[in-house]
Amino acid sequence: MATYLVNGGKKLKGTISVRGAKNSALSLLSAAVMVEGRTIFRDMPRIEEVYRFIEILESINVSCTWTEDHTLVVDSSKKLALEKIDKAASMKIRSSLLLLGSLASRVSSYRLYRSGGCKLGERTVRPHLYALQKFGIDIKTTEDSYEVKNKKIRGSDVVMYEAGDTPTENAIMAAARAEGQTILKFCSANYMVQDLCYFLVAAGVSIQGIGTQTLVINGVKKLKTDVEYHVMPDPIDAFAFIALAVTTHSSFTITNCPIDFLELELEKLKMMGQRISYAGERMSENGKFRIVDITITASDLTALPDKIHGLPFPGINIDNVPFFVPIATQAAGRTLIHDWMWENRSIYYLEFQKIGGKITLLDPHRVFVEGVTELTGRELIAPDGIRPAMALLIGMLAAKGVSKLRDIYVIERGYEDLETRLQSIGADIVRTE
Repeated sequence: MATYLVNGGKKLKGTISVRGAKNSALSLLSAAVMVEGRTIFRDMPRIEEVYRFIEILESINVSCTWTEDHTLVVDSSKKLALEKIDKAASMKIRSSLLLLGSLASRVSSYRLYRSGGCKLGERTVRPHLYALQKFGIDIKTTEDSYEVKNKKIRGSDVVMYEAGDTPTENAIMAAARAEGQTILKFCSANYMVQDLCYFLVAAGVSIQGIGTQTLVINGVKKLKTDVEYHVMPDPIDAFAFIALAVTTHSSFTITNCPIDFLELELEKLKMMGQRISYAGERMSENGKFRIVDITITASDLTALPDKIHGLPFPGINIDNVPFFVPIATQAAGRTLIHDWMWENRSIYYLEFQKIGGKITLLDPHRVFVEGVTELTGRELIAPDGIRPAMALLIGMLAAKGVSKLRDIYVIERGYEDLETRLQSIGADIVRTE
């Protein structure tokens, strides 16, 4: 397993750019299976999670070719071979579940292996199953797989069991080629859901209400057979670097930030005393999202009197909650962080104790973080969750002395060429095998 060797405690400066959104990329790759032709994705992130999804697609007879650094051509025109699906890749990533929606209109019956992903406790698939069965999709669960039978897919009125991102995406994809109209209520309106909707509109589907919790989708028999789309920039990538600047008391600029999905997090930081400025507002390459460059200036912080907790969009993004842990170690006072969604994720925050953080676990979902504390280098194993592991690395970059973070595959699942990008702003970090 690879390791990051970090000589921390350094002030960082310069400019770092946000890459294509991980969670958008996975739903878009799944949706490309519905196209039955060629899809060109630009700004596709080259991360391990995308590589695993490509392995799944190639195993079922979908061609995936990198033509430039971040341009991926997906050809789904051939007959699919679900009996050959890559079991190992399927079981490594949770996003393989997205095939339940995208395959609804293409394959009458198949087996999909149970998905993997971050180990964050119980992660129910019931919202997926409840939504998809309303389109005529029959899914039976076994010990290691889902046995799927797709009857004639018809539009339906669907109230989502919960406003989850991937269940919403599965329902959208099923509706896109279903016969008739679908009304989806209590949807997630998160960034990756919007990106998926805009892609499907580009592919010929009528979707009303994008960015709200109610979507009206008029299905089509077939999508366009030649589609080109730019993946949006990743707001979670952006906030990780914002958190890095804040925690290391550094001043640098993060470019290509989708501001509509960062404003609340930034408002909380401003209330803590953080100086933040924006420049260069423009539209994203796909023309759908507001983009700005964000400059963080070193500031003294005070803990918020109110808890930090994630919510479905437009609340603080659930994936951004872990980044408030290293931030809170540098804010005077006590911060309550309530990570209510995942059963186990707050347990990982105790790793900050090993680098000098004052963390008190109140229950499986809540921690107190005391600040300001001086962090010191240690050798640790990365937590088995992308965002907690990245948050711990941020702490190590702020910590004085040398740190080693082992088993960093979990970070590379979501962050591309991270050590090179961090080196470009002055971080002393090396990746070793």
